[in-house]
Amino acid sequence: MDGLEQWIEQVNSAVHSFVWGPVMICILVGAGIWFTIGTRFFQVRKIGAICGTLGSVFKRKKDRDAGAISPFQAVSAALAGTLGVGNIVGVATAITIGGPGAVFWMWVSAFFGMMTKYAEVVLAVHYRERNGRGEWVGGPMYYLKNGLHSKFLAGAFAVFGVCASFGIGNMTQANAISSYSQNVFGVPTAVTGVIIAIITGLVIIGGIKRIAGVTEKIVPFMAILYIVGAGAVIVVHYKAVPDALSAIFSGAFAFEPLAGGIAGSAMARAIQVGISKGVFSNEAGLGSASIVHAAADTPHPARQGLWGAFEVFADTLVVCTITALAVLSCGLWENPEITGVTLTQKTFESVFGPFGGAFLAVSIIFFAFATIIGWSYYGERCGEYLFGAKFLMPYKVVYVLMTAVGAVLELTLVWDLSDTLNGLMAIPNLIGLFALSGMVFKLTKEEFPGRRALAAQKRGRKKQRMRR
Repeated sequence: MDGLEQWIEQVNSAVHSFVWGPVMICILVGAGIWFTIGTRFFQVRKIGAICGTLGSVFKRKKDRDAGAISPFQAVSAALAGTLGVGNIVGVATAITIGGPGAVFWMWVSAFFGMMTKYAEVVLAVHYRERNGRGEWVGGPMYYLKNGLHSKFLAGAFAVFGVCASFGIGNMTQANAISSYSQNVFGVPTAVTGVIIAIITGLVIIGGIKRIAGVTEKIVPFMAILYIVGAGAVIVVHYKAVPDALSAIFSGAFAFEPLAGGIAGSAMARAIQVGISKGVFSNEAGLGSASIVHAAADTPHPARQGLWGAFEVFADTLVVCTITALAVLSCGLWENPEITGVTLTQKTFESVFGPFGGAFLAVSIIFFAFATIIGWSYYGERCGEYLFGAKFLMPYKVVYVLMTAVGAVLELTLVWDLSDTLNGLMAIPNLIGLFALSGMVFKLTKEEFPGRRALAAQKRGRKKQRMRR
């Protein structure tokens, strides 16, 4: 058994070094650059529309599609899957490994990632289908099948998606919840596992309507709660904020060699760590979030695409940035003995005392549980694509049981495998994104014509009126 586990670790390490290595990172960022150029810096030109999407939350549509959810519910469910432990612990880890400069490169990945996520959502909505229950279903497997006409790539993505849902979306998140509950509150991991399994079951058995209903309430609450707490840390250490920002920008372009390394290796490390952690956090390029966006009741694919861009903005440029500023302004990151979750915990304790650890634990529990719910839907849809509706109930039962199992096991290998599977989802998805980019540009121009196009339309209407 030890030999098999060692072999799995070796294979996984080799695959992982590729899917999260320099080549794939360049391709992931390159996709964002491609869509940014192709849409003429849409995320800059339409930043008002992207941020203004929140205003539609207060607008109630009279004739709601019975087989769909609202656009806000879709982005809430998507954020449930992306806002997770990585936004808290992952940022601290990025700083300890890549230095403050890694934060700058997280911003870079988010800036271009906004357009990658936008493209995914646009294609997911454009190529979606109705299933046998009248619900909208979509995502990379459907635009790979209906747009690229490649059932092989569609099937590969769906397989990776189902497998990843049990790892990165389920067992590892349940393990994080049980670990913090035991360390901070003294609750046995087995008890936590049973509680998580029961609550998860009550939510996901109800399908997308119940998942969306829960996430639209829990996601804003947990995000605001965490932002207020981390914001308090920044306010207390406000005098150190300018130095923190200076460290971010100077570290991003640092050419000092690492110990025994060549000049520029510090910058290379900051780039690789920052971009990879940014992508891991907002999942731009992985295609997962577009699965739930495809279920939205939206008037046009590009309109829902705005929510996709907003999702990356909120995840990385807001939540991850606040975490980074809190950690850097506190100053404890310079201590090499304090890393990862310990660094984040001590950052909050520097302001809140012992309560800081409890606050962080509660935040992580909320974030991790939201991820469990969000990823259950991704796994459902990927499995439904492969095996049909008969797959749904068995999947839900197994998914619930695995949350309990994940809460009590040592999951080092599962963490590593999950990270790899998450990256493998990007390969078929990126092929589809590049191949179907023309459709993204077409739909964008159709819904958001530029000034020249609008002027031409006005001239055309004026000529028609004159002819009459």
